[in-house]
Amino acid sequence: MGIYALRRILTAIPLLLVITAIIFTMLQFTPGDPLDAYIPQDQVVSAEQRQIIKEQLGLDQPKPVQYVKWLGKAVQGDLGYRIKNGEPVSKELARRLPPTLLLMGTGLGLGIFLGVLFGVLAAVKRYTTLDNTLTILAFLGISTPPFLAGLVGLYFFSLKLKVFPAGGYQTPGDGSPLDILRHLILPALILSVTYVAILMRYTRSSMLEVIFQDYVRTGRAKGITENRLITKHVLRNALIPIVTVIGANIANLIGGAVFLESIFSWPGTGQLYLDAIDARDYPMIMGTTLVLAAVILLANLLTDLAYGLIDPRIRYS
Repeated sequence: MGIYALRRILTAIPLLLVITAIIFTMLQFTPGDPLDAYIPQDQVVSAEQRQIIKEQLGLDQPKPVQYVKWLGKAVQGDLGYRIKNGEPVSKELARRLPPTLLLMGTGLGLGIFLGVLFGVLAAVKRYTTLDNTLTILAFLGISTPPFLAGLVGLYFFSLKLKVFPAGGYQTPGDGSPLDILRHLILPALILSVTYVAILMRYTRSSMLEVIFQDYVRTGRAKGITENRLITKHVLRNALIPIVTVIGANIANLIGGAVFLESIFSWPGTGQLYLDAIDARDYPMIMGTTLVLAAVILLANLLTDLAYGLIDPRIRYS
């Protein structure tokens, strides 16, 4: 497994290069001169001064040369400096990444737990009122965009019912784990809505493919209790496609976190990414893209490694 993981990591390096190259190229097609992001709007700069600033920043060089220089510094851990405040991009990302990982991890955990649980219930109670109700709720969750679910949840649970805080990472002057948890619950639940719906449908479908197998009927004939049969035999054999869906939707989870961080004023990389796009902060955009792409590739690697833990018959070569 170690050799397989190393091979996958080495394979991911060219993919990261391709992703960053695509983003860098797309940034060059955005309207306007990149130099305008470095010059305050209320400051009058002559053509000669613009040319000097351009040379100092290296923006006068060919685009491929600019990308190669950025890449060479990125390999050494230098992602440049923010245009907005001059802080190192790596330092800003190190400060913003933990809240994002906390939000994504909690949303992912809730999505997996509730999605698998509801999927198992729907499969066991197939074609009943419970199954039909869960199916309707799943379709509703799949078709609801994260930003819409965030606005609705914020309106009802924060403004009307006042059950959860309206936003932020912590209460000023507090910052205890319990206080952070109160701020985390609502955005994490909303982030998990789509995940719960998707996993519930896939879990139900995968369970129904396994539950009618011969070995399941044999287990019932031997007197194995239904709960043990479902949890130990049926669910475990149905997990492979479920794990595949979990890994395939990590990118969607990050996309949902970007919107929810803005809605709930969550100080993570999603909000930072949108701010960088709005300010045309190219170093921050490139640095954030690199980090988020690495997180997605790492999540896909862990998904593949999980196959061997679920099914011992799987061998990595």
